Amino acid sequence: MTAVFVHGVPETSDLWDRLRARLSTDSVALRLPGFGGAPRPDGLKSTMDDYAHWLEAELRKLDGPVDLVGHDWGALLVARVATGSTIALRSWAMDAAGILHPDYTWHDIAQLWQTPGSGEAWVSATLGVSDPGNPLSAAGQLISAGVPEADARVMGESFDASMASSILALYRSALPNPFAHWGDRLTSPTTAPGLVIHPTLDPYDDAVTAAATAAALGARFEPLEDLGHWWMLQDPGTAAAALEKFWADLDA
Repeated sequence: MTAVFVHGVPETSDLWDRLRARLSTDSVALRLPGFGGAPRPDGLKSTMDDYAHWLEAELRKLDGPVDLVGHDWGALLVARVATGSTIALRSWAMDAAGILHPDYTWHDIAQLWQTPGSGEAWVSATLGVSDPGNPLSAAGQLISAGVPEADARVMGESFDASMASSILALYRSALPNPFAHWGDRLTSPTTAPGLVIHPTLDPYDDAVTAAATAAALGARFEPLEDLGHWWMLQDPGTAAAALEKFWADLDA
């Protein structure tokens, strides 16, 4: 069985490398168009629906069914495929499930990106700082958000104008929140078994609303104690063990 990983914002597929190295199963990590040098196909405007369709197309190229795993925006795309697609999945797993709750309000940096003018000003200022040690650089902002420093420096190197424009378009397509667009598919259990991962120190998620989303989708709810938003970087061993236990239970 193949595990397929989808990253979030502002990341690339490299996010999953250390976790994937600890898995006993085959895996592949997809890179969103516009992120880390991945080209954007003609006609792709980087909206949430564009990326959902792109993910479906990528999954159709693989021998399935697969175990699909997503983080951050990748998690939301995983949920969309699990609830609203004909793609055959063996299972799915996601974090940040609280973002799919009907009452979700976007966090401050997302609201900045969603604001015309303010988002572009942030992009210009961030791209204008090349020193990764500067707290205003992409790497510096990631460190402040909780990314381990070495990983933040690597991630910061991938932040460019293409990624920036993709981020702004993606977030602006998701107003007022993802449920407003995809909610009709988020209120009943999925066909494939699901796992909602909740790092207990994630400032971008909420235990109550994440658990409610898990219950609505008929998924298992798995807290990861003392880990934050970038749990796969902070403790890849624990992260891999949680996924492999979930997959092993499917075969029990």
